[in-house]
Amino acid sequence: MAERFGVKGYPSVFIDDVLVASPRDFGVFNSGPESGQGAGRYAPWRNAESQDRFKNDLSHMIDLILAGRRDIVRREHAESSAAFREVTELPKFQISDIAGNPIDAKDLAGRPVVVEFWATWCPPCRSTLDWLGELKSRYGDRLAVVALAVESPKDAVRAVAGERNKDIRWAIADGPTTLSFGNITAVPTMFVFDKAGKQIKIIYGAPPDLHEQVVRILDRMVH
Repeated sequence: MAERFGVKGYPSVFIDDVLVASPRDFGVFNSGPESGQGAGRYAPWRNAESQDRFKNDLSHMIDLILAGRRDIVRREHAESSAAFREVTELPKFQISDIAGNPIDAKDLAGRPVVVEFWATWCPPCRSTLDWLGELKSRYGDRLAVVALAVESPKDAVRAVAGERNKDIRWAIADGPTTLSFGNITAVPTMFVFDKAGKQIKIIYGAPPDLHEQVVRILDRMVH
């Protein structure tokens, strides 16, 4: 179903064969038309108001489907059927790390870059961050690794970073940075870019073969 509708990432919500919510409807920050990501109806997802809005909308849509009014649901959510805009190159972001030092995308040029969006409340993120530390040690200065926390208290981010590889660039993502990556609808989300800044892979969640996928890609690019 996701392939049929051109949906990449999650969460996506279907009722029967009708797409009623796509990843761009959720997210860390409100997006809006100016971001190119759609309305972001349920962003930010962790807000109780956003969750209540989604529950009410979902109940309404289910009632319409059960009443045989699938045409209304399709019409109301036709916009959700549009393909999600995928980031194709490293965004030109600028942000300060947790020590107050600048991270500028242009300074990462000339080497592969791994950008990981994570949160302190996300258990799968912890093991991925540990592994990213090993990855950074393996490739050294030939690879840039940036870990951007979302929806996380600064003290908790500092604590997590303090227990892990100091050569990773640790920062708390602000709204403009997060939106430049297409908004983040779930964590962990990992982006892999080549030396020229071209997007090579986006990995949503923590699939069992995550490590193998990324190492295979980096081994081809890191020299």
